[in-house]
Amino acid sequence: MLNFPKDFLWGAATSAHQVEGNNHNDWTEWEKENAERLSKASGGKYPPENYISGRACDHYNRFREDFDIAKSLGHNAHRFSIEWSRIEPEEGKFNEREIEHYREVITALRDRGIEPFVTLWHSTNPIWIRDIGGWENLKTPDYFARYVEKIIKSYPDVKYFLTLNEPTVYAGLGYIQGTQPPWVKSMRRGNKVFKNFIKAHKLAYQMIHKNSNIALVGFAHHLVYMVPKNNLPWNRLVVKILEYIRNWRFLNALKDYSDFFGVQFYQSQTIGISFRHGKWGPISASPILGKPRNDLNWAINPEGIYHLLKATFKYNKPIFITESGIADAKDVYRPKFIEETLGWVSKAIKEGVEVHGYFHWSFLDNFEIPEFRGFWARFGLIEIDYKTLERKIRPSAYKLKEIIKSQK
Repeated sequence: MLNFPKDFLWGAATSAHQVEGNNHNDWTEWEKENAERLSKASGGKYPPENYISGRACDHYNRFREDFDIAKSLGHNAHRFSIEWSRIEPEEGKFNEREIEHYREVITALRDRGIEPFVTLWHSTNPIWIRDIGGWENLKTPDYFARYVEKIIKSYPDVKYFLTLNEPTVYAGLGYIQGTQPPWVKSMRRGNKVFKNFIKAHKLAYQMIHKNSNIALVGFAHHLVYMVPKNNLPWNRLVVKILEYIRNWRFLNALKDYSDFFGVQFYQSQTIGISFRHGKWGPISASPILGKPRNDLNWAINPEGIYHLLKATFKYNKPIFITESGIADAKDVYRPKFIEETLGWVSKAIKEGVEVHGYFHWSFLDNFEIPEFRGFWARFGLIEIDYKTLERKIRPSAYKLKEIIKSQK
């Protein structure tokens, strides 16, 4: 039996660049420069247009239609992001027309009885930020805080703000592993970006609370559930080290500058390190055995969220699940994934973990930007026909609606 608090917030999440269409930021520039190369790297499986966001889902123009769908599915909250490059396309010059656009977005949500959750940065940067070195520049956190000040003064009635989305993923993939823009492989530079994100969140947190008596401020943090291969002692040690780096270091730094934590869960991994011929091998991370795989070959393991929620609550902060989902174009696994995930969340709540809301990723199929997957990976409760832009509600969306209704 699922049992959630009466004031629990139910919804789904999107990000501006991935659904709005026709943005102009650092990612759109990289898309144009790399689409052909990425298409060739796929062996021709995906055409170049798969890697160019273009009009995406045209959510920028169709947000009212999309929010009507969200309301029909029982959602009472919705997470979306404001595109910094629209608000401040040039350094220090704010676009009032775009500020009004997002005011209309917020109003449209409220008119439908849906609580807006505003993400202030979701992986994309204005061109001028890119040109000064992006998040490696020590001034970028200050510029971000100035943008945040403009936002909080423009939308004083918004209660929930997320400053940053998965900053550790951005730093890790973009600056350490080098598998996405800006294609850097440097632990030193990645750590610099990491520290700038910490500074940016602190400044934004202070700025929001300086200008609002109602706002609650957090950030969306990607967590990975890891188990040691064969439960060997050296693998247990490696897991502890990786848990600190991937899961807890950022939370440790910002626990005193957050009103809540946003938890994002996608993967469970088996971690192992080999020892052959007297030498230690590289650390390996593989999907947990015996679990079905989603379209990205990730293990489908809803139980992982339970363990991560229990571990995260050691900070005694309220938690929102700001993203959780699977790539599943045929919607074969998603209905059961949602049901089982919420079962584990309910169990955590019964055991004292303070979880206040759940946002499925994603509300719409969208342009998946981590590691430049593009349009082919389908995460949406709502299927998008990218040729016609027709919206089609998937069975999994009705499964979530059924669960929401059961809790009323």
